[in-house]
Amino acid sequence: MFGKRKLAALLAEFLGAGVLTLLVLSVQRSTIGVPFFVAAAAGLTVALMMLVLSDASEGHFNPAVTLGMWTVRKVSTVRAILYIAVQLLGGWAAYGLYRYYANSSLQQIGGHYAGRILVAESVGAGIFAFGYAAAVYQKVSPAVRASFTGLAFMLGVIAASSAAIGLLNPAVALGVRAWVWGTYVAGPVIGAVVGINLYDLLFAKSGTGVVAEGINQSFNMPAKSSKKK
Repeated sequence: MFGKRKLAALLAEFLGAGVLTLLVLSVQRSTIGVPFFVAAAAGLTVALMMLVLSDASEGHFNPAVTLGMWTVRKVSTVRAILYIAVQLLGGWAAYGLYRYYANSSLQQIGGHYAGRILVAESVGAGIFAFGYAAAVYQKVSPAVRASFTGLAFMLGVIAASSAAIGLLNPAVALGVRAWVWGTYVAGPVIGAVVGINLYDLLFAKSGTGVVAEGINQSFNMPAKSSKKK
């Protein structure tokens, strides 16, 4: 059912989301767990994992980004569902590993719904997703794409951290025990969908996004052309 390339893509998304969650947990709950250091660690992790795993997947590592790319038809429905499933599983696995390291349970840190948290997570995720879309659509080299995306994620976290935790990723929210539908789940999804669609509609050249299209073909789900009529 799954060939080597398909399994590699799913494993890459699992590892990317898992390692990102583990690093966020490790820094967030350490003595240097201030927003800037959490943002820097998260950005560097995204850049590294994208560079290492660039041959296997596009480096979403984030259900919100996967949904955003699905809305612009750069990801097939089947692949989007599989990606989101393994991303969430990666976040949960990271929680289990960190809990084993710490030898204790982790308390919920998500709190309750608040409009300002929803807006903060949406804005931060929008900044990140816009940067991610730019890196993908411009067809830059894997190293440049990884660096640009990592920087965009770091800036997005910093932008959101004044009012929220600054997770920008539902898989990370699951792993750090901040799974609140109205804020740390919905916020990143809204921001990513808006950011990616904004770039796709106003700034992308037609015929771009070949990375996503190539991996779509490995799932036997040909990507639809992004050429505008």
